Amino acid sequence: MNPRLLPYVLILPVTLFLCLFFLYPFVLVAQQAFSDGSGFTLDNFRDVTSHWKFPISLKNTFLLALAVVPIQLALSLLMATMVNRMKRGRDLILYIWTIPLGISDLAAGIIWLAIFEQSGFLNSMMGGLGLIDSPTNFLSYQSPMMVFVAIMLAEVWRATAIMLVILVAGIGLIPKEYYEAGEVFGATAWQRFLKITLPMLRPSLQTALVLRVILAFEVFAVVQALGGTLFPVLMGETYEYQFTLLNAGAAAAIALIILGISIAFTLIIMRALRVPKGATI
Repeated sequence: MNPRLLPYVLILPVTLFLCLFFLYPFVLVAQQAFSDGSGFTLDNFRDVTSHWKFPISLKNTFLLALAVVPIQLALSLLMATMVNRMKRGRDLILYIWTIPLGISDLAAGIIWLAIFEQSGFLNSMMGGLGLIDSPTNFLSYQSPMMVFVAIMLAEVWRATAIMLVILVAGIGLIPKEYYEAGEVFGATAWQRFLKITLPMLRPSLQTALVLRVILAFEVFAVVQALGGTLFPVLMGETYEYQFTLLNAGAAAAIALIILGISIAFTLIIMRALRVPKGATI
């Protein structure tokens, strides 16, 4: 085989996979979104964006992403730094922290529902401590902020490990000589973190943030388990149009809106954390 053809042969299976399971379905969704059965139209987009729940769903999705992603970034950086400094028990701690990765979104939502519902752990604990006389319905329309906090906590617990494993791998690739040189020149731990870890970790941060932000705009199962119709989000509206209202065109339109938002934020993150030419980490 010609050596020049070898790279193309190696990427051929991945290319076929992407074409079959991503590009082809994407074309079908785009056709549904921009067609009414008789030709090209933007009516599906007008219908979904003019609906009264669309701005609420859009606002809730952005607020949740804005609240969750920075907390997860800070936690994952702290946890990754701690793990890489440990000499004993590192693998055990990392395994424990990444357990939520093995739990589905819906299962994670149900776990936190068991904490916040009227007969759940939180009410039992507060009742046992004498803080309340009767169970409180935390997840009701009367306490929208509590619904938001419950969903936020569930998302932080469920998905922080996604960023953690990427950052642990990134920190592990930073040469130890840089830290040793920093110590020799009297740099404090915080200075070494700011001047060595963060700059060298930029490619990993870029990957972790892009992945997490995309997933944040696709949040669905956790919201359905804890908030239901009390906290509408864009993916929930997509599901509603597709399976409840049986309006595939409108569902496809919202799916493309979510895709557009994800692409926009991906470009922003890649621009803000662009890797300098010649970087090896």
